[in-house]
Amino acid sequence: MSFKDYFSKQSSDYARYRPLYPKTLFEYLSVLASDHTAAWDCGTGNGQVALSLAAFFQQVFASDASPQQIEQAVRHERIEYFVSLAESTQLPSASVNLITVGQAFHWFNAERFYREAKRVLKPEGILAIWCYGLFNIEDASAQLEQVLQNFYHHVEPYWPPERQLVEDRYTTLSFPFAEINAPDFSMSVEWGASDLTGYLQTWSATQRCIETEGSDYFQQALAEISAHWNTGGHLRKRIQCPIYMRVGTNRP
Repeated sequence: MSFKDYFSKQSSDYARYRPLYPKTLFEYLSVLASDHTAAWDCGTGNGQVALSLAAFFQQVFASDASPQQIEQAVRHERIEYFVSLAESTQLPSASVNLITVGQAFHWFNAERFYREAKRVLKPEGILAIWCYGLFNIEDASAQLEQVLQNFYHHVEPYWPPERQLVEDRYTTLSFPFAEINAPDFSMSVEWGASDLTGYLQTWSATQRCIETEGSDYFQQALAEISAHWNTGGHLRKRIQCPIYMRVGTNRP
């Protein structure tokens, strides 16, 4: 079984520019897990979720189908990285207390992954999947907001069809676990213009747009973002991004 690889080419930028999840999210998942022996972060990308889990679990397994992503992942003594499809791994049955999938589930074959998750999870183990969509910028001028809206609408046709699940905030997914109502979480980071444009460059839609049209539009958009960024004298701006989570228990 193959996988759709939209991120290997920009894996170093992905590791550098992706915003970090809040510590409170992992504190919450730690409380839900009845045991903290092992966790599996599937679709780990640059390993940021795995690294956060390592503060709460004795052993963290972290997998990604992209070898380039695994090469960029942050190393830790309690994290074991490996290259694998999400739907089929060598992890033992009933071996982990928690499975996390951050901003990656929409690329999976849902039915096959659910079967693998149920196999790998211990009874009463926890599965948590989440995504995040568009961000909000505090103190953004109307001109900057317009430039960003124009950019998003320009690259929007280049999103793969799976992206619609993110637009739907994962609410349309089947979820064959005993679901738990999760609290609201959001990411918050202070960025300069170069951080934001670096992040935009990691989007799979941006990369496909550049491949199809060339880089002229993207470079023009970066210049316009930079030109309108410092309006009001704020060199760094707070970026807020809501997280949409589904979490449930693997009940026998």
